[in-house]
Amino acid sequence: MEFIVDNILLIALALVSGGLLVWQSMRGGQSGGALSPAEATAAVNQRQAVFVDIRSVADYAAGHIAQSRSVPADALAQKAGGLPKNKPLILVGADGRDAAKAVASFKSGGFAEVSSLAGGLSGWVRAGLPIAKG
Repeated sequence: MEFIVDNILLIALALVSGGLLVWQSMRGGQSGGALSPAEATAAVNQRQAVFVDIRSVADYAAGHIAQSRSVPADALAQKAGGLPKNKPLILVGADGRDAAKAVASFKSGGFAEVSSLAGGLSGWVRAGLPIAKG
């Protein structure tokens, strides 16, 4: 009992820290169902997920994730029909915020498993992963 009284601040800090870790893991690690670059790569390798780049055509041409499909956000309604509905989709935007907003649009369009890439293409590059040009 004396140990608890003498170390009450350290114990409280440990409990708060642990609680925050549990809360974060229950939220899925990222807000809005976003996948980290490592999680996204695993989804592509293990579950044949498809990267869908929703940036403009010019931004896509300047650099994109290899084998991603370009479906600009302003053309989602017209071009989303050409995407597979039986595979997980990972939406890629510039910084992650724009793709997170587009997830709901894809889900309402009949795509069951849609998530966004945390940090977008910027996060991908910061993780040291390669991009293709053209």
